[in-house]
Amino acid sequence: MAEQLPEVEILLKRLSSLEAQIVRLQAEAADLRAENARLQAENDRLQAENIELKRRLGLNSQNSHKPPSSDGYRKKRIQPALPKDKKPRGGQPGHTGRTLQAAEQPDQVQVHLPARCAGCGRVISAHESHKGAGKRQVFDRPGPRLVVTEHRLGEITCCQQAQRGVYPANVTASVRDGPGVRALVTQLSVDHNMPLEQMCRLFEDVFGYALNRETVATALEQGYELAAAVEAATVEQLKRAEVAHVDETGLRGAGRLRWLHTASDSRYTHLFVHPKRGGEAVRSDASVRKDFGGRAIHDCLPASYQFEQANHGACLAHILRELQGLVEQGSAWAEVMRDFLWHLYEQARPLQGEAAAAARNRYRQIVSAAELAEPPPEQKAGPGRPKSTAGRNVLRRLKEREEAVLAFALVEGVPFTNNQAERDLRPAKVKQKVSGCFRTDQGAAVYARLQAVISPCHKQGRNVFATLRDLFARQPVSLLAGG
Repeated sequence: MAEQLPEVEILLKRLSSLEAQIVRLQAEAADLRAENARLQAENDRLQAENIELKRRLGLNSQNSHKPPSSDGYRKKRIQPALPKDKKPRGGQPGHTGRTLQAAEQPDQVQVHLPARCAGCGRVISAHESHKGAGKRQVFDRPGPRLVVTEHRLGEITCCQQAQRGVYPANVTASVRDGPGVRALVTQLSVDHNMPLEQMCRLFEDVFGYALNRETVATALEQGYELAAAVEAATVEQLKRAEVAHVDETGLRGAGRLRWLHTASDSRYTHLFVHPKRGGEAVRSDASVRKDFGGRAIHDCLPASYQFEQANHGACLAHILRELQGLVEQGSAWAEVMRDFLWHLYEQARPLQGEAAAAARNRYRQIVSAAELAEPPPEQKAGPGRPKSTAGRNVLRRLKEREEAVLAFALVEGVPFTNNQAERDLRPAKVKQKVSGCFRTDQGAAVYARLQAVISPCHKQGRNVFATLRDLFARQPVSLLAGG
């Protein structure tokens, strides 16, 4: 019996050791399961991140809001945003063209006679009588020069008083450049985006006139002040417009990001620069949106929906690009919605009666189907809205802004895109590519106001130079239709 006790103790020790080992292994297994769960979660996160990065790498100007300039040199062939009519190349029937036409009364005539007689070799005089055998005309620009006008005051004595005349309002110094020079400087700088050094070199080469930086800066500042009344009249016209296009784009000024805002239609353009993009900017004194009561066309910026007095229209070009991006990621509902919107675009608009009701019902059916296809955003701990997928974001906009999206098909006069505002902002992007940025905020503000004078001239077929020259000559300048 005594001999069996050591064996029992050995077994008990082994059992205790096994129990400790089991506890250790269980702890290790728990750690491994936790590590596996962590790695699985990390793998899921990396897969989602990989999918998102691939999606971003595939974004271009055809399936997102990215500009065409971001596509690079190896970009694919750009398709037009809207389908074009299949027309033959070249001028269309009824197109007047811009070919030079012979003038009935030329400014000068040069007669070209043969130098010698082909028979006897007699030298032929330039004054000999002759008959016409043919004519051709050459349109050319004679060597330009600046015309110097000296303004003198005359003094007369009448009623025993010496009385003098007064200088014109734009003659403010003993020697200065005139309204024509300032108008040309402004047009070259704002409308043609010419850098300062090139402008000065052009003036010296063409006119023999040493233009300096101060002259350019003074001309632009004076134009900014004189254009204030024109800007105010344009703003009032846009506030009363039935349809206005609004948009904004980034602008570099004083080394910081600024935003160039526009409100425009087919005749008028208003531009202003603000440090902010959203609500603070659209509520500012310079904004047209806060007082606009018509139909505002925009790209669904949330700040644009702040004003309930206005109706809204969404830019379908933006929405179609986003839907195209989802289609390329395999989204079936996005393809159906894209084709449906194109179908509405091809219909005779506006739709009315049963056709309008059918279009609205079909739109809602696609949105309902998309609700099932798009996963809801994952809830997360802490404050803030959970992050949604790109498809869910587009779907939410389509659902919440149904009236704005379908306005082009259901309301008379509502355009399909916001291209008008895009065109009115494009010159500023070209200006930045040439100049890089505006050195001061005031310089950006000067550009915006003067561009808002030049843009309506192009839209209304006005002579830009003549309009600017009248502005600098302090003559009445009206950009109102028929003005």
